[in-house]
Amino acid sequence: MDDSQLLRGILEGCVLSVIARGETYGYLILDELQRSGFEDLFEGTLYPVLTRLEKRGYISCRREKSPFGPVRKYYSVTGEGREALLSFRESYNRITGACEKVLTTEEEK
Repeated sequence: MDDSQLLRGILEGCVLSVIARGETYGYLILDELQRSGFEDLFEGTLYPVLTRLEKRGYISCRREKSPFGPVRKYYSVTGEGREALLSFRESYNRITGACEKVLTTEEEK
């Protein structure tokens, strides 16, 4: 099965969760996700997710000059984003719980 379809469905919630831990920027978000097991995740996938989250009002972005180069975008979660994250977690837990019941046979228990 193509992992990209499964990833697409959960990536926004995972990105939102990383940002909810505290203000951060793209490289650190990507690094955290890769260290958590999303090894095949790259900037070309992350930045469109950040754009969608910002357009929905789930995150805000501020720009600040980096001491190491160009202007850096810092992301933080909005109140609406925190509500969306709670909703995502509830849905994720419900769906993964149902999948676990279906995918685990009696022989595997």
